[in-house]
Amino acid sequence: MTRVSRSRLLSAAVTVGLAAAGLAVATAPAASAAPCTDIDVPVARGTFEPGTLGLIVGDPVYQAVQNSLRPRSLSSYPVNYPADLGEPASVQKGNTDLVNHVKAQAAACPQQRFVLVGYSQGANVVDNSLGVSSDGAVVGGPIVATIPAELAPRIAAVLLFGNPIRAVGRQVTGPYQSRTKDYCADGDPICQAGGANVLAHLSYGGNATDAAAFAASKV
Repeated sequence: MTRVSRSRLLSAAVTVGLAAAGLAVATAPAASAAPCTDIDVPVARGTFEPGTLGLIVGDPVYQAVQNSLRPRSLSSYPVNYPADLGEPASVQKGNTDLVNHVKAQAAACPQQRFVLVGYSQGANVVDNSLGVSSDGAVVGGPIVATIPAELAPRIAAVLLFGNPIRAVGRQVTGPYQSRTKDYCADGDPICQAGGANVLAHLSYGGNATDAAAFAASKV
């Protein structure tokens, strides 16, 4: 399946899923600094995904992580980027914003740790920020910024859903590999080469509890 074809499938899957739910597509809220909580959870939403952090993945996953990590204090951050198929630099903008956020938070809050969450195009944003290029993957792009090596120990966990780099034979490796849980639903054409079930790409909210348990085991 070509990159263009997978892009069209992604767009169709999101549009069908949101229409079925009777939801309008909304843009992400403006970025704002998070307080000095114990754990900060930056979330890069999927293409065209509505919701505070992302209706399909971000919102349910953040709630599950909160439940798993109580009584620790948590904050969330919606990565500020277009999440748009028609924006050539969408992933790069998210990549830059996520890295800048982590660096700023790390400097302001020396004890704070992070759980990074990315869904679909947002997973590409996280991939790039960890130094794993999403260039060549559907809705991917070249790395423009990476989380500094000295901050790597403060990235407690990475939660990825429908990650497009998997369809081109890549995954998170290196220092983040053991801290990463990368979900790809069977048949999801965005993360599985040859996949043909576009609705599988909308199923990841069902992994929220498992993802939160993984994050809790790493914090």
